[in-house]
Amino acid sequence: MMLAAVTMAASAKDGGMERYARQGGVMLSPLTRRSSSERDSTAVRGERLDSAGRDDTIRTMREVTVKAARTVARADGMWIYPTKQQLERSSDGYSLLAKLALPRIRVDEAMNTVTALTNLGSVQVRINDVVATKEELLSLDLRGVQRVEYVDNPGLRYGEGIACVINLKVRRPDSGYVLGAALTNTLTTILGDESLYARVNRGRSEWALNYGLDFHRLTGEEYDEHASYLLGPTASASPAQQIHRRLTGGRSSSLGHKVQLVYSLSDSAYVLQARLALDGHLRPARTERTMETDGETFTNQTSSRRLTPSVDLYYHQDFRSRQSLTANVVMTRIRSSGQTENNEGTPYAYETDGRTHALWGEAVYDHRFRLFTLSAGLQLNLQRSRNIYEGDASATNVLHTAGTYFFSQLQGELARLTYMAGLGVSLRHYSQGDRRQDFWLFRPKFNVGYALTDRLRLRYGFEISQHVSQIALVSDVSIKVNRLETLVGNPDLRPNRVTSHDVHLTYTTPRLTVDLQGYARLNAHCNMEQYIRREGHFLQTQSNGNNQCNLFYGQLYGQWQLVPECLSISVYGGLYRFYNRGADYVHTYNSFNGGASVQANVGRWTLSAYADNGWHFMEGEHRSYGAPAWYLTASYRFSRAVSCSLFAQHLFARRPVVNDVEVLNRYVHKDVIQRQRDYGNMITLKVAVRLEHGRRYRDIQRSMNHTDRETGILSK
Repeated sequence: MMLAAVTMAASAKDGGMERYARQGGVMLSPLTRRSSSERDSTAVRGERLDSAGRDDTIRTMREVTVKAARTVARADGMWIYPTKQQLERSSDGYSLLAKLALPRIRVDEAMNTVTALTNLGSVQVRINDVVATKEELLSLDLRGVQRVEYVDNPGLRYGEGIACVINLKVRRPDSGYVLGAALTNTLTTILGDESLYARVNRGRSEWALNYGLDFHRLTGEEYDEHASYLLGPTASASPAQQIHRRLTGGRSSSLGHKVQLVYSLSDSAYVLQARLALDGHLRPARTERTMETDGETFTNQTSSRRLTPSVDLYYHQDFRSRQSLTANVVMTRIRSSGQTENNEGTPYAYETDGRTHALWGEAVYDHRFRLFTLSAGLQLNLQRSRNIYEGDASATNVLHTAGTYFFSQLQGELARLTYMAGLGVSLRHYSQGDRRQDFWLFRPKFNVGYALTDRLRLRYGFEISQHVSQIALVSDVSIKVNRLETLVGNPDLRPNRVTSHDVHLTYTTPRLTVDLQGYARLNAHCNMEQYIRREGHFLQTQSNGNNQCNLFYGQLYGQWQLVPECLSISVYGGLYRFYNRGADYVHTYNSFNGGASVQANVGRWTLSAYADNGWHFMEGEHRSYGAPAWYLTASYRFSRAVSCSLFAQHLFARRPVVNDVEVLNRYVHKDVIQRQRDYGNMITLKVAVRLEHGRRYRDIQRSMNHTDRETGILSK
């Protein structure tokens, strides 16, 4: 493993090391097993060896320097200790994560996103154990970063749909202030993402103010659809109706604001924080299209407004007996409105007015025993949405949902064996009009890993989780998509069980990591897409039943540090098998998904390149052919206060494809290709400025961020 210098006082405890072994008067961390050659390379200031090689350490020294492993293997992933060079060359949290080159993770510094290469779920980024916002990552205090915890096998507390968790452990300053800005603007079109922040610390208190602005005005949208509708029972009895829909010169625009005010009070044993936030699009997000269908032109226009105030209260308490308690309560109110007009065939327009109130709470207890850690927690979620549709889609939909989730898990290690085992129990309740539903699910999860050798490790994971449809899909509302199709909600939809098996064989050296993964995901009685033909019209909905949506794949990932800290290469590629069985169809699809990236660090420069062949997949009756993508990045750090980055996307592509979908229903067949001219040869400039004064650091700070964004409005 790559070695980095770590300095610590012999009489103090490092927050990242939970236990120590005393060797010759020097406190060393046993968090990772190192080979004899690595132990021999450990340099201890003040250590002397006699002619026989015996230790003659000075016992009275006040400070020691230990050359420790930069990457530490854990039961659920790894800990990474960033080097001084990586921290100095980074401008914000996204920049740091990109330089760490985490396995199976892609960081887009231009768009401020972090995604999983497997596309099996989202990446949850946290700061001191709690979910972080984009603004918090952009304003991350890099001088306070102690380590990055990469969890590629998340435990039960993280919820469904999480592929991996990245937790940044950051020390809390107790004095001084910081002012900063991260300004990202595309030079070839109107697209921007601006962030301003300020933090003031004094003693145990911190005041923070964040403001974010995002906007775009894109032109040159192209849409080309070839659709075939079978109106009769068979093609011979009634020939299919062919329709060609196209759009050239479409445009869209939006403007969003986000304000956060945070106050926190903490010491070494507790953290209390309060956060007020106002988030939403205060101006319409508008899309205007003039479509052409078989020579006939018509308009398609949508606009929307959304305003979301929220209050977030967080408390964490550490106890002397290696126990801790965390509580978090979030209250959210969503006010949304919109207008939609689609005049294909006959005029069709409607307006929506929505109100959503949500209350979310969590309490988690942890007890760190000598051999293992016990965790238990309870989550509660209450939500009420009332959405009114006026116009051609006249309806009033009131939906109440309630969820209760309890979990408990054990995590530890025994010699070469690491393990994590737990059980969760969830109850979800829905009420809508006269309909009532209750869904119970036992959610077992376990993971076991074994070190076959010092460099070769085998791991197997098993989990049963649940998939919950979007609130809009379970509403009893229907909206017209075009003159032959209507999107219909289904209030009888129920959550479904998801079973997954995950096997990893990983080979690791200080400069090379190779991971071979096999994965199987089985969805029984799941919510599947369904088209219903009714009197020459087609209803698109979802339904439960004896459905299956299964996925199998094998993927190889490799990362090679050609020149440590200077040049690295990552490649990945996998074969995927999709199996979809609905009420009246069976669809299968085989695909290859892969990509590669290169990153070089030269002085104050950071250069990187990324390319992939697109994400090809199939779900229900939609088969998606993701378009290839390629990105180039060049960053230069003028000083600790100022850095600049230039991003180039889709070079030498005038009209890159952004969406390529095929619908394979026996009644409806479609080939759809969407292009966006403004995405071609896109050049984006990012400037980060940070001014600080009087910053001194102490214990790790915890923060909070749970948000509700689901309005429950059905849209197409």
